[in-house]
Amino acid sequence: MEIDGWNRVYSGKVRDLYESVNPKYAHLILVVASDRVSAFDHVLEPAITNKGKHLTTLTNWWFDRLDVPNHISHEVEVPAVVAGRATIAKKLEMFPVECVVRGYISGSGWKEYQETGEICGIKLPAGLHFGAKLPEPIFTPAYKAPMGEHDENITFERVVELIGQKHAEQLRDLSLHVFNRASDLAEHAGLILADTKFEFGIDPETNLITLGDEVLTPDSSRFWSKAAWERGERKDSFDKQIVRNWLADNWNQEGTPPVLPTEIVAQTAAKYAELVERLTQEVA
Repeated sequence: MEIDGWNRVYSGKVRDLYESVNPKYAHLILVVASDRVSAFDHVLEPAITNKGKHLTTLTNWWFDRLDVPNHISHEVEVPAVVAGRATIAKKLEMFPVECVVRGYISGSGWKEYQETGEICGIKLPAGLHFGAKLPEPIFTPAYKAPMGEHDENITFERVVELIGQKHAEQLRDLSLHVFNRASDLAEHAGLILADTKFEFGIDPETNLITLGDEVLTPDSSRFWSKAAWERGERKDSFDKQIVRNWLADNWNQEGTPPVLPTEIVAQTAAKYAELVERLTQEVA
């Protein structure tokens, strides 16, 4: 998409990044969340209706309720053509670490636990079941691999090697702090925050560690209905798991993925919309 006054500099699986043509704003970036959906390292067709707006709405909603610096800038207005699904953000010097926090065991953490009894070098109690609540939230970071490669779960010691002891401890403590705050708010909406991913960078203007990218959205987090979890239902999350499940049943992950059926697109869009409504309507 062409946006007057902005040059596109990067397109990812979901987001497009633009820089201002005005050198006065060289320190800013326009982040546009598209409706594209990806799974198994492929961008799928068709897109999920209003997905970009839902991701942006939730990220901004969370930023307003978290007591840590974030990358939002109000120096320039979001262009009208992408209003509602774009953010003006400060450029950060990003850490090469994805700050994953898990309060419950699922996803890649469940797979690692089954194989080793650990997640990212953290020994966990024996006999845990899928979806079980952990004794306390744990910091299970991942190395942000170069484009085209898979991110890699790493130990805290590896984080120290990558960015130093001080920054590693700060990222761990900030991540756990934000996770606990978000978990409390989610619980008020009848939701469980099972796990999430944060990305941090240094703001060159303030030299502060600053929360960037999206935060606590269906694309970066796993939310469950608390009532369903208490009934023993652990796999119905408010995200694109519907898409992953359908693909797993209908594609061998070779060649071009199939087109998503209309009903799968509609069900996924409804999950995103329901999460936004439950959080923003039921939590003050």
